[in-house]
Amino acid sequence: MDHLFAVMADPSFSLWERVALGAVLIIAVLGLFYAAFLAAEVLGKDQGTEAMRKVSRAIRMGANAYLNRQFRAIAMLILIITALLYFTAGEQHIAIGRACAFLMGSIFSATVGFIGMNMAVQGNVRVAAASRTSFAEALKIAYRTGTITGMLTDGLGLLGGTLIFMVYGEQAYEVLLGFGFGGTLLALFMRVGGGIFTKAADVGADLVGKLEKSIPEDDPRNAATIADNVGDNVGDCAGMAADIFESYEVTIVAAMILGWASFGHKGVIFPLLVRAVGVVSSIIGTYLVK
Repeated sequence: MDHLFAVMADPSFSLWERVALGAVLIIAVLGLFYAAFLAAEVLGKDQGTEAMRKVSRAIRMGANAYLNRQFRAIAMLILIITALLYFTAGEQHIAIGRACAFLMGSIFSATVGFIGMNMAVQGNVRVAAASRTSFAEALKIAYRTGTITGMLTDGLGLLGGTLIFMVYGEQAYEVLLGFGFGGTLLALFMRVGGGIFTKAADVGADLVGKLEKSIPEDDPRNAATIADNVGDNVGDCAGMAADIFESYEVTIVAAMILGWASFGHKGVIFPLLVRAVGVVSSIIGTYLVK
């Protein structure tokens, strides 16, 4: 336990470096609060006609059913790998940290994918409703709906990496590997599984609609169109969101490990600060898109 929060007690860290780490942690939390703020703003917009809401509900129900089934299938594998990571580590505090970091990476990746997909479904119907009166308002809603996923990716990735470094200090690289592995594993299942479902639903809907019944693509008279749109959301929204989180997460992990090996703790703080500046810049940039 003496190793925990070693950064805060290490005399080699200056006051400014401790302040910088604290600022990064605050900015990570700020990104999550901003995502919640944008979600509330988007959900407050008009959902359009009853027919539009009916289609949106059907797509949301189908997408949630798919993801719930996928998460149940992955859960056992996650628990097995968590146990393996715990029992194959050396020191107990590293074993606990690596297993918890793996679970944290997995949960964060699943959270980004699940919320990103649900916000995409909720945003779609509101964008369609807004486009009937104002293309500028439709763009604003669409952009801010996508920004929610981006802020979740930034906030959770930065939060996980910073907390692990603050807790474990120079031994953080051993724990960070578990964090990166957890996010990568979930993203793999969600991206590949969602992609297979997307293409299967797309081809099935096109074959039945266009070839057999001569119904145009994405026509609501074709019931398979709902499955096609569910596939678009679980593959192109949930899968993509988890994939982006995985890319963001592993680059933070790689930059921190390489930074420590090359420049010591200063090489770890620098990539975290760069990412924190990116979060603030993104928040400001959101209001410049019109």
